[in-house]
This record gives sequence, structure tokens and C-alpha cells, in this order.
Amino acid sequence: MKVLLIYFSGTGNTKRIAELYKSAFEGYGAEVDSMPLPCDDLPDLNAYDYIGLGYPIHAFNAPKILLKLCKKIPKRNKNKDGVKDVFVFKSSGEPVRMSDVSSLKLKSILKRRGYMLKNEYQYVMPYNIIFRHTDEQVHKMWSVAKDLVPADVAEILSGKSRLPKKMFLGGFLAWVLRCEHWGAHINGKLYRANKACVKCYKCEKLCPVNNIKIKKGKVKFGGKCIMCMRCVQACPKAAINLGLFNGWKVNGEYSFTDNPQPSPPSKHDNYCKKAYDRYYQNAQNRIDEYNRNIETL
Repeated sequence: MKVLLIYFSGTGNTKRIAELYKSAFEGYGAEVDSMPLPCDDLPDLNAYDYIGLGYPIHAFNAPKILLKLCKKIPKRNKNKDGVKDVFVFKSSGEPVRMSDVSSLKLKSILKRRGYMLKNEYQYVMPYNIIFRHTDEQVHKMWSVAKDLVPADVAEILSGKSRLPKKMFLGGFLAWVLRCEHWGAHINGKLYRANKACVKCYKCEKLCPVNNIKIKKGKVKFGGKCIMCMRCVQACPKAAINLGLFNGWKVNGEYSFTDNPQPSPPSKHDNYCKKAYDRYYQNAQNRIDEYNRNIETL
């Protein structure tokens, strides 16, 4: 059994989920190839039994870098080869209903190439924009993801399909919010490195679209930005201003510590509380069901 995981990860959340998928599939004896974006060439997709696509949700859509790659997938001869199934794993800072529409454009592109989205899973991971989650929240998110991914992989291998419920006007809303793709290019030109910058070159080296150049001691931001926030979280001096969204800046990487320290009360403690509670309860139900199935084997 061969598995291919193609994914984009801005600040590492989706990469962490991809690594959980790799480990879970390998537990079933699978040979797993991981392909983080950006990349130059696609392998032969016909050589794989399972194909997974991973991404962080950007404005309730898949990021442009993944959609662009999927448009390059060679078309399958449906009459000769049939339709090939794929699954999606995605990460987001909040488990709201609108996140269910994020794969609609991706699904449309895949369908035209001869691929069918059969399974789709979302994992709550810490924000890299809007506000910073506490270490306690991050610990809970990561602990749930580690227990949930094996259950989801088992479901994929069982042949059972799981897709989000259709949302009224969901396609229209997703289409409107894809303005973030070109809006990111515009706002990216407004990024600035302030006086705290030490010219460590981390932002230039890590940018996935080569949008940052440091020339003659000056940091310049071009028009290719996809607002993945990688440069901001990697900056050791919190020196990058996010243009129109600087008030939402989340600087510095998360620790994902196993022993989080209690955090003082925050104005964000009740943010999307019902959505988080629903996500954790649904996740626990699926984890419990998976564990019961293991016990009966």
C-alpha cells in the first residue's frame, strides 16, 4: 500500500498534522511519501493507493498555492482508468461552520482532473493570525489531533466516506472570500520590517513564494505574498508589520509543550466557545468509537 501526502503548511500546523497521518498510515504497513509545497514536479499519482491533500484554511478557502498545483495534475482517462479518490486534511484556528466550504474550489478542480474528494477532515490548531492561543489551548488542540488522526485514517482505510454537510450559499460565500488570494498580494506589499530587524535573513530564506528580498540592508516585500504568516512567526525580533492586518499579528512560534503553564484570564477565553465545545465533543465521540472498535478486534 502506497500513500502520497501533498500539503502546504505556512507556520507548521498542517505539517504537524501531515506527520501524524504519515505515522498512522505507516502503522498499517503503508509506504508513505510526503510532498510539502512548494515543489517543482508531481510524482505519478497512479502509483499511489491513497492520496491526501493538506492545507491551512485561508479565509475559508484552500490556499492559492495548493489550488495552483492541483490545476497541474494530469487529467485521468475516466473511461479507461476510472475516478480516483482523494482525501483532505486541513487545519484552522476555529471550527466554525464556514470552514466546511473551504474545499469547494479544490473539489471542483479535482473533479475536472478525474479525482473525487471522498473524505475531508478538519483539525483545530493554534492561530497564526488574529490572536495568540494560550499554551493550555494549544496543548488541548494538539492532544486531540494526535488521538483523532488515527481514527480518521482507520475510517479512510475502511472505505467509508466523510464529507461536510452542504451549507446554504456556501459556494457563493467561498467565492467571495477568495478575494483573499489577490488581496494578500496587495497587502503583502504593505509589509514592513521596522527598526528592530537584525537582518537575520530568516524571513527571506523561509518565504515559500520568494516574496521577500534583502538588498543593501533593506527588507523588501513584493507582490506575491500569500499571507501564510511564516515570516512573522519566524522573526526573532517581532520586526515585521502586517500592513492592514498588523493588529492581528501573532509573533513567535508556539511551544506545543506537554506541561503548559496556567494562563491569566483573557478577553479571548469565550471566543467561538460553542464551536470549540462542539468540535471537542465530536472529536471525542469519534476517538471513543475508534478505541471501542480496536478493543473488539
